[in-house]
Amino acid sequence: MVGNNNRPTLINQNFADSHNDISMAPETNESHLLILEDDQGRKEFSLENSVYSIGRDRDCNIRLVSQFVSRRHATLVRLPRGQNTYSYYYRIVDGDAKGKPSANGLMINGRKIPAHDLKNEDEIVFGPQVRAIYYLLRNTQRSGQTDSSEYDITLINPGMTEDMED
Repeated sequence: MVGNNNRPTLINQNFADSHNDISMAPETNESHLLILEDDQGRKEFSLENSVYSIGRDRDCNIRLVSQFVSRRHATLVRLPRGQNTYSYYYRIVDGDAKGKPSANGLMINGRKIPAHDLKNEDEIVFGPQVRAIYYLLRNTQRSGQTDSSEYDITLINPGMTEDMED
């Protein structure tokens, strides 16, 4: 039986090259952070590995707690930024690493798309009441010391602003 070659490749060759090297986190002045909200509340994930599985399954690297998300809802892949081996970005792809899509797809910044190269403050919606915001934090200090306020990230529920206006 011949496979369907009409489906676009969303994870490029770099995925296969970096998939097995999980500890390859390069020294950089960038930090990648994923803030997740699901049925259990808010969680923070500092992204350092080359591949993350995201979904309801207990074996996923980033577990979503909601009946509205797939067992293997999405995959995050770290890719090099151009020729700079010390700078990279993350691509989120709908479904598992083998190409099987999730049941409901991904909404990224309000658009349903199968894959997206994440940029600072991108919002990813996996399902009702389940979303994440991606942050690319750049450390501008050269001394190696960090100011903890630089990483203070607060998510505000739009419904909360009504109380603040009174």
